[in-house]
Amino acid sequence: MAAQPRKRIFLPLGLGLLVLIALALLSPGAHWLVWLAVGILAVSLWVTYAELKRHKTAVIEDVVAVPERVRVQPEGPSFQEVLRAIPDPVMIVSGIEPNDIAGRWVVFANKAAVDAFGIAKEGGLLVSSLRFPEVLEAVDEALFGNVARDTVFETSGAQDKFWRAWTSPLPVTEGGLRRLALLVIRDETDIRRIERMRADFLANASHELRTPLASLTGFIETLRGHAKDDLKARDKFLNIMASQADRMGRLIQDLLSLSRIEMNEHVPPSGEADISLCARDVMDSLSILAKEKGVTVSVNGPAPGQYFLTADRDQVVQVVQNLSDNALKYAPSGSTIDIEIFTDCTLEEAFGARDPAAAKLVLLRPDQRGSWYTVVRVTDRGPGIRREFLPRLAERFYRVEGQKSGDRLGTGLGLAIVKHIINRHRGALLVESVAQPSEGEDKSLLPYGGLDLVPTGSVETYTSFTACFPQPGRYRESPAIGFVNAR
Repeated sequence: MAAQPRKRIFLPLGLGLLVLIALALLSPGAHWLVWLAVGILAVSLWVTYAELKRHKTAVIEDVVAVPERVRVQPEGPSFQEVLRAIPDPVMIVSGIEPNDIAGRWVVFANKAAVDAFGIAKEGGLLVSSLRFPEVLEAVDEALFGNVARDTVFETSGAQDKFWRAWTSPLPVTEGGLRRLALLVIRDETDIRRIERMRADFLANASHELRTPLASLTGFIETLRGHAKDDLKARDKFLNIMASQADRMGRLIQDLLSLSRIEMNEHVPPSGEADISLCARDVMDSLSILAKEKGVTVSVNGPAPGQYFLTADRDQVVQVVQNLSDNALKYAPSGSTIDIEIFTDCTLEEAFGARDPAAAKLVLLRPDQRGSWYTVVRVTDRGPGIRREFLPRLAERFYRVEGQKSGDRLGTGLGLAIVKHIINRHRGALLVESVAQPSEGEDKSLLPYGGLDLVPTGSVETYTSFTACFPQPGRYRESPAIGFVNAR
């Protein structure tokens, strides 16, 4: 406590004590001295109370007050204004007692820190915004150990993010109660994703390209050898080589597409897309292939230009394209591929049972459920997918055992791309299928519980993928239809 406050507290008390001593020495008849002593003591007690209250307030303000506004130049901005303009989260943290783990106060936070970690206001507790032990430990070392260090931490969820935090001690006034530390946090998600993209691309490319390259090498050696003069064999081998080269090209294109999507998966889309128009564009692009195979593609939904989503239009088209292309590969000749669009749906409606005999699995569920979703459902009447194969459908390069992608061998990346795109849009993905039971199959895995209830030939097989995209609000008052008991 400073010397001046001490004088203000102890001087009145001393005067009151002197008057009391004088009363004891003088005649008891000096009544005016009694009133004087009582007045001095009352004033001294009031001054003491006020001074102690002011001192307590000063201590609290010393802990949580914003640092002094020192200007960069005499007529320039303050350091606080400079820190607020930095795009990375920046905080100044204070503390008094090393053992008081919860007593770390955020005395300053720039806009980036408030947006990234939800800091309500300056002066809040650090542990209320950052609950990562490695970060809190680094802050303590800077506050009470004068140690500058950096640490990494990760925020998990549908979109994992990687951060690096730097802590450094700040100078404080001599004799001050609080200690100050600077905390700077940088988002390194893009850097980590680029590193992982490069590693995954090299691993996947080296693994998947090995087979077609070996096939091309073998055919080239054959054409250089005894088959170089055989025109029939040369034409056959060249067709196979062209098919393998085409597959390698599609594989590289899908790998690059998947890598780009994963790199930006944590960034929410900000564009606008008309999903009805996207579905009709996909139908037009598949019309020639569908006609060659004898398959009809139909789109059922609202007319274009009515409802729009906050989405990346190219990626929405890619989702519908991949699901429709996958359906076209398995759809038998003479069948129909249905692309259905529903608006104003809840997740419960989208995930509702359409057929009690179907095997159903949610491949992607959003972390936070929105109020309303626009749903795209693509259905084919192919052989179906048995329920034991459903959990691995969205894995890279996974293909259902015993099934090939029609006339063209797929890369096994289509559904993985769909899943990552929907994850970026904070949506959901569901697969539902009824498969034709094979001979000797376990009856517990069959539709309706076994062959005793439904003859094998009467099972209507199909596969349906349902993609849910969050919509800005409710478009109309009428409830969504077509999901419960639709079949």
